[in-house]
Amino acid sequence: MSALAPTLEAFFTDRLARQRQASPHTVAAYRDTFRLLVGFAQARTGKAPCQLDLADLDAPLVGAFLDHLEHERHNSVRTRNARLAAVHSLFGYAALRHPEHAALIARVLAIPVKRHERALVTFLTETEVDALLAAPDRTSWRGRRDHALLVVAVQCGLRVSELIGLTRADIHLGSGAHLLCHGKGRKERATPLTKTTVGVVRAWLEERHAPPADPLFATNRGTPLSRDAVAKLLAKYVAAAGDTCPSLRNKSVSPHALRHTSAMQLLRAGVDTTVIALWLGHEQVDTTAIYLHADLSLKERAIARTAPPHTAPGRYRAPDTLLAFLDGL
Repeated sequence: MSALAPTLEAFFTDRLARQRQASPHTVAAYRDTFRLLVGFAQARTGKAPCQLDLADLDAPLVGAFLDHLEHERHNSVRTRNARLAAVHSLFGYAALRHPEHAALIARVLAIPVKRHERALVTFLTETEVDALLAAPDRTSWRGRRDHALLVVAVQCGLRVSELIGLTRADIHLGSGAHLLCHGKGRKERATPLTKTTVGVVRAWLEERHAPPADPLFATNRGTPLSRDAVAKLLAKYVAAAGDTCPSLRNKSVSPHALRHTSAMQLLRAGVDTTVIALWLGHEQVDTTAIYLHADLSLKERAIARTAPPHTAPGRYRAPDTLLAFLDGL
């Protein structure tokens, strides 16, 4: 067995599990990164994964792997940077165990993250939300489940991992109705529920007879929904809602867009961004500023309160025929 295999195993069991006590989501993300990297290195070197050495994962190979993610797997720059962060974490740990590879490790750690454009967040308008929530067929068990799931997602602004991780015990419908979720960074937060959401969830709980520890939104077999299942059912209902709401046809609506929709509803209702950050479970309040950039109506109200400058419009006229010719090109 080469030096890479025991180092990689110790990285998961010692660094992530014991020292950092990383969450299952972090462990899964790092696991997927190194499965892809080891598979890529195997194809490039012809060596079995257990025979790979640290020297095989040099900076050129890691750089080629990152290019492979972007151009062949068509991953986004954000995903590319997340994979690179996992690689950096492994090599930072390897630096303590294998000083003989210090130069190689330093070159890998020097690979920079890639800058990328930050597009405005995608969210749904009130009309689009109404069309989406009306799409599920509530005469069927699956339709009622999906309707309840979409209502909770839009109102509470949960991440998809938080949504599929909800159990019956996390729902409290008495006085001060709310749900508890275990979010990113092991942060637990409580989100209040509106009367409409309480009514929908109560009807769903009365239909779904299961122990408190069972998932709130389960498959026919009683197992939790996967991320892909949520994305698939959302895409189906967005396509169906496009028949009555044409604006949805040209929108790329992911499960995370429902989280953005919840934040935009709060912002347009006049809720302070610090409260929205707490609502969404953001680590920093500055993260919530993306919704200020996305809300054009908020900017329009701001400019309506300002006085326009007292200046007359003017037009540039070239003082020379040659300059006029060049300007016309």
